[in-house]
Formats: sequence, structure tokens, C-alpha cells
Amino acid sequence: MEIISKYFPELTEEQKQQFAALYDLYMDWNSKINVISRKDITNLYEHHVLHSLGIAKVIHFRAGTEIMDLGTGGGFPGIPLAILFPDSHFHLVDSIGKKVKVATEIAQAVGLKNVTTRHCRAEEEKGMFDFVVSRAVMPLGDMIQIIRKNIKRKDQKNPYPNGIFCLKGGDLTREIQPFKYKAEVIDLKTYFKEEYFDTKKVVYVTVN
Repeated sequence: MEIISKYFPELTEEQKQQFAALYDLYMDWNSKINVISRKDITNLYEHHVLHSLGIAKVIHFRAGTEIMDLGTGGGFPGIPLAILFPDSHFHLVDSIGKKVKVATEIAQAVGLKNVTTRHCRAEEEKGMFDFVVSRAVMPLGDMIQIIRKNIKRKDQKNPYPNGIFCLKGGDLTREIQPFKYKAEVIDLKTYFKEEYFDTKKVVYVTVN
């Protein structure tokens, strides 16, 4: 938990309590439904919560922003971002029902009023959003094809035009190539000094 406060020192007491509650909740649920590698669960705050919050170092979602978390798994990056941005709405979608159950239960347990969840394939989701976020769910080109229909073309309320923010790792040169004029790649090591983030990136693509 200290690592979250280190990089986000402006948290309210309620947010601190919500982030602090995540460890026991994920430990408990992960013992029943494996949403995080058993070997990695002890790194929950660095590898999952802080990693998710990398998006918040790139964009500060304004009040009323609507965001879909595609392929949320157990709630990443959606739940940490929903704690940080209580005035934005997060819709968490995954095709695996038991993972959606974990995300739903944890969001309720920490008292998040700005989260909805849905068990469905991305192709089935018809809702419209300002942004889609994800954590290395699929290649960028495939993702854009699927979620283009879900991005609002009007009602721009944020510093970045409506589009997608993906958490990715490694060499993205080939994956980004088709979108090089619409994409921005931000190294998370700029913000987070831990070795884990040396190859981690946020990729933003405007979808119009």
C-alpha cells in the first residue's frame, strides 16, 4: 500500500482505505478463483494496482467521463482507476463470467458507486464511452476494430481526444506502426522507478 501513497500522495482517507482493502479481498478471492497468478499475488500493489494507475499519470479523467475497461479480468485497470476517479464512471467487461464475479464483488466490497460490470464479449457491448482502457488484452489493431463502435465521436471533455489507453510491455514498434500518426507511447519508467516498469508503457490511440 505504501507504494500507492508514494506516487499518489493526494489520496483522500476514503481512497486510502479502499486501496488498503484490496489486498485481503484479492487474496481471498484468488484462493477460490484464480484471477492473478498465485506466484504474483504478493506483488498485488506494484504489479497490478500501481500498474493500472499508470494510466492516471497520463490522463486525469474529468468528472462525468465514461470509461469501458475491456477484458478487465479481476478488475484491472478498472477498479484502481475507479477508486482514483470517483466522479468518472467505469464499465468493466470480460468474457469470462467468474472473473466478472470477482470484479463485481470487490467493487461492491470497497464501496465503489461508479462501477458497473458485464459478462460479455467485447463485440456484444453496444454502450458508448469516452475512452476504452485495457491491460494487454489483445493486439492493438484487433482491439481498435472491435471497440471503434463504442467510442463517442462528440462530447469531448478531456485533454486527450476520445480514444483508447492500453497498458502494454516490450517492443511495440510493429504493433504501433499502422497507427503511428494517431498513437502516443508513454514509458511508465518516467513516472515509476521500480524495475518492473522498465519495459512497461501506456499506449494512447485516438479513434475517429
